[in-house]
Amino acid sequence: MTRLKIRPLVAAACLFATFGSAMAAGEEGHGEGMLGFTAAGATGQQSLEQRFDALLDPADQREWLRQMSSAPNQVGSPHDKANAEFMLAKFREWGWDARIETFSVLYPTPKKVALELLGQHPFTAALNEPAVAGDATSGIRQDALPPYNVYGADGDVTAPLVYANYGMPDDYKELARRGIDVRGKIVITRYGGGWRGLKPKLAAEHGAVGCLIYSDPHDDGYAEGDTYPQGGWRPADAVQRGSVADMQQYPGDPLTPGVGSTPGAKRLALKDAKTILKIPVLPISYADATPLLKSLTGPVAPAGWRGALPLTYHMGPGSAPVHLTVQSDWGQKPIYDVIATLKGSTEPDQWIVRGNHHDGWVFGAWDPLAGNVALLAEAKAMGALYRQGWRPQRTLVYASWDGEEPGLLGSTEWAETHADELRQKAVLYLNSDTNGRGFLNAAGSHSLQHLVNQVADGVTDPETRVSVRERMRAHMLVTGSEKNAKAAAKEDAKIALQGGDLPIGALGSGSDFSAFLEHLGVASLDLGFGGEDESDGIYHSQYDSFDHYVRFGDPTFAYGVTLSKVAGHIVLRTADAPVLPLRFGDFSATLDRYLVELHKLVDDTRQDTEQQHQLLDRHAFALVSDPARPLAAPERDSDMADINLVPLDHAARELKQSAQAFQAAYNERAAGGFDLPPAQRAALNALMAKMEQALSDPAGLPGRPWFKHMIYAPGLLTGYEVKTVPGVREALEGRRWSEANQYAVATARTLDRYRSQLDQLTAMLKKS
Repeated sequence: MTRLKIRPLVAAACLFATFGSAMAAGEEGHGEGMLGFTAAGATGQQSLEQRFDALLDPADQREWLRQMSSAPNQVGSPHDKANAEFMLAKFREWGWDARIETFSVLYPTPKKVALELLGQHPFTAALNEPAVAGDATSGIRQDALPPYNVYGADGDVTAPLVYANYGMPDDYKELARRGIDVRGKIVITRYGGGWRGLKPKLAAEHGAVGCLIYSDPHDDGYAEGDTYPQGGWRPADAVQRGSVADMQQYPGDPLTPGVGSTPGAKRLALKDAKTILKIPVLPISYADATPLLKSLTGPVAPAGWRGALPLTYHMGPGSAPVHLTVQSDWGQKPIYDVIATLKGSTEPDQWIVRGNHHDGWVFGAWDPLAGNVALLAEAKAMGALYRQGWRPQRTLVYASWDGEEPGLLGSTEWAETHADELRQKAVLYLNSDTNGRGFLNAAGSHSLQHLVNQVADGVTDPETRVSVRERMRAHMLVTGSEKNAKAAAKEDAKIALQGGDLPIGALGSGSDFSAFLEHLGVASLDLGFGGEDESDGIYHSQYDSFDHYVRFGDPTFAYGVTLSKVAGHIVLRTADAPVLPLRFGDFSATLDRYLVELHKLVDDTRQDTEQQHQLLDRHAFALVSDPARPLAAPERDSDMADINLVPLDHAARELKQSAQAFQAAYNERAAGGFDLPPAQRAALNALMAKMEQALSDPAGLPGRPWFKHMIYAPGLLTGYEVKTVPGVREALEGRRWSEANQYAVATARTLDRYRSQLDQLTAMLKKS
């Protein structure tokens, strides 16, 4: 699971005072009521949502979290299966048609992990997390696995050590400029700066024979606040476990890309699985990392490479070698997806799928069970409404996935197994994962942006008593005003200042939406609260426990209830809207922002290339290099070719016109109460549900055909972080000029297909 880092809110009161009138004006400026409903239908829907809210009890979430996080909960553990069976019984008790779907997946577990520093000052790493006072589960060892990184290779290697900062591409350029070669070495990197799986992958590509990843206190330890148990942040012995599978190629079972891991599925040989890494990798604590880093000599690390440990950070190599051992059991393990259904009354073949995973790395109270118990609370409340006589118009599918932590296994295998049915029936996939105190973070398909805004505007934040949306707006305004704010944050703040709808983010990877959005083309959302909790410090460690969560996560479970309200209202509105609550003009407007970014990327790359070439031609780098600390010139960037984004610009302009025509026709029909004959309305909804699929290309992205969405994808060199218009953007960033031009044309064709389908919707609305 990816961590959502949300900065705490400051100076909110003055922002509300200054911008309140602009916000109010924006809220009244849409000229429409509840999206997808008539005025009378909206009144009934609000009444239904109030009844739903009244059924949510924070005590339920607290008790479920306590029980589900009471024992180690990773894939293959007895408690993981027990949790699935517990939820199955609950869903059935609440009136849902529920079952467990089981898949058999490749899931290596460690038989032996060891790490030692040799030489004159030998050291053996502890590689375990001791019990801490006040945490009742921290001393449990039965059924718990030691800290490890799943899907790294086995190995027993002894080699010199090199420090590579965050282990990202630019870090290797810095090493090369100092004459440091990692070939035949073990690389040590710190967590952060990019997804963990890229660190050993890039180390192997540069010739390293092993990789260590440690948590520096600068990033989530004592530099951030008091460490556990005094505070919530990472103590010296805590270790961040996690997957290092190359999920940018494809998530899910490494042996069954593109198909479900069912009994008859054809499986790859282990050696042919592209997502399994080639070198051993091991996560360690900063207590274990300190002697290793102290052993390094060589150049002093640049300022940006220095963490918060009390030592001088050197790049290495050191004179003392390191001995790393990883041996695993490469067997199959069962995973248990809990699937519960309430059949739709009038449109049963349109599905709203709601998911959260239930497996953790150890106890998993915050990640993922805090989100999972919010999902259970929604299901309990909907079951009660069902018993009272309410029937959803569309079918609800609630899913608690297994195996997310190793590589989105449960959701991917289920989605691949049911791919044809999902392409025909799925209207929305709504995901959550972790949850804590603070601000709503919402990301997903931008045709759902207005729906998210309307729902968030109708849910009250439990701390400030303003709407969730207005607290989210204040957060965007403050974050965008900070001195070091990124360009995207500044742009979000600019939009937030205008009043009305707030922008939602784009989705990359890191949780269970990936197969639905990026492989199948199902419109998707990911929701969660955070920013005021202190959960980052125990991420994927033994200390992600119930006791930690009730002190430093969401002690009253007020935000668990708030997540249930936001997610539940989205599900209820999508289930019962006469016309699906999608607004395609929001996607068009967001696309325009992405194209502005692409043009800026082209201009900045050209300018940076010219500047670098001038500096190299002037021998400027050689003249400023300190002979006592030699620093070679960077490798010369390739000359920049002509980049033609005209096809994309043209497609975006045409799409904007079509989106405006659709909205005009939609508004006219809404004013008339959506007076469409039942067959025409059904055809309209069926086509609307498939709009997101039109943004997919069957050929997929270059070099990774599993990812078919042409607008959203995880970055090849960012991991969880999204790359928008990825075929073009990543080619530009990788200086593959012909590929950038090729995918500008291919993406434009995809947008033209989307526009053509939108024009069909407009014609349906206009038809009398």
